Amino acid sequence: MIRVLVVDDDFMVAKVHRGFVDRVAGFTTVGVAHTGTDALARVAELRPDLVLLDIYLPDLSGLEVLRRLRAAGGGGPDVLAVTAARDVETVRSALRGGVVHYVLKPFGFDVLRDRLERYAAAYRRLAATADDVAQSDVDAVFVALRTGAAALPKGLTADTSRLIANAMRDTDGDLSAEECAERIGLSRVSTRRYLEHFVAAGKAEVRLRYGSAGRPQRRYRWKS
Repeated sequence: MIRVLVVDDDFMVAKVHRGFVDRVAGFTTVGVAHTGTDALARVAELRPDLVLLDIYLPDLSGLEVLRRLRAAGGGGPDVLAVTAARDVETVRSALRGGVVHYVLKPFGFDVLRDRLERYAAAYRRLAATADDVAQSDVDAVFVALRTGAAALPKGLTADTSRLIANAMRDTDGDLSAEECAERIGLSRVSTRRYLEHFVAAGKAEVRLRYGSAGRPQRRYRWKS
């Protein structure tokens, strides 16, 4: 699980963002902070992998929190800015500080889920790579952060991936590859490749259903 600290001065917004994070497969909220000072303390205490950081905080600005996290060194957390700050200088400062993404408020669940899934793709790519990376590994990580495409094997496309993912999310229960293919108008073989990719990426799970005869049927369910 990717462990997340949510930082926002608004208690209700922080609660909503925490709910968003916990709905994304592979992520869990380990804490919430409402001030910059508390955010720094919680990072030291909880050691999260990722911080969802608001810029407008009542004591320290989010940019100052970001600066102190980077100054502390020691392999601190990644930071995803979630803020209403739209001025160019703030965006530039956040980018210079090394944020993995910058999301403007207000936003819905789908927006944050997309950014978190991109981050998870890059996170997994690095976790599966040896100590010394090749240029292709570095390229794949940065592509993942920007488009989410690095997690897709050769021959699979982002548009079809989203189509199948949406079909799975809208399903109350599980689907076979054939049933999913019928819903979206794709071949069963191609659909199964995407479904198996989702299982390998930890986004879906598969179970076997045994009938009266023949091979067991693979049934896929999206992880909520």
